[in-house]
Amino acid sequence: MNVFTINLIFAGLWAAFVGEFSIGNLAAGYLLGFVSLWAARPLFRDDRYFLRFPRLVRLAVFFLWELVVSSFKVAADVLAIRPGNRPGIIAVPIRTRTETGTLVLSSLVSLTPGSLSLDLSEDGETLYVHAMFVDDPAGVRADMRKLEDPVLEAVE
Repeated sequence: MNVFTINLIFAGLWAAFVGEFSIGNLAAGYLLGFVSLWAARPLFRDDRYFLRFPRLVRLAVFFLWELVVSSFKVAADVLAIRPGNRPGIIAVPIRTRTETGTLVLSSLVSLTPGSLSLDLSEDGETLYVHAMFVDDPAGVRADMRKLEDPVLEAVE
């Protein structure tokens, strides 16, 4: 049994102990289980789980920030008298080599307002993205690179 499964069992047991299976109780049980397992990490052969969780949290916080910023940018353009958007399709070279990393990256791109992942090249090295603001294609690629860095840390 891996550490993640043990942590999920701890979350379920905590919710059962409290007497209510709610999202808050499951989250609290998960965090308490994580801290307990972290304290007992010398007992486990593979400790990548303890490194991955903070990276996933960092990815979630970074994505939420990007979501808010891009939402305001799109809303400001929609409400402007003269919209300043210049939509276009850009080929973005990606560094992720796993299917999970590619899936997470393309999903986060599509969830961000003003951008949509369209296709992946046959060799899996280029993601085609439709962006709402393509004044500077190199700048759009740099923004995608900033999004890809936390994905690489968390997933791969």
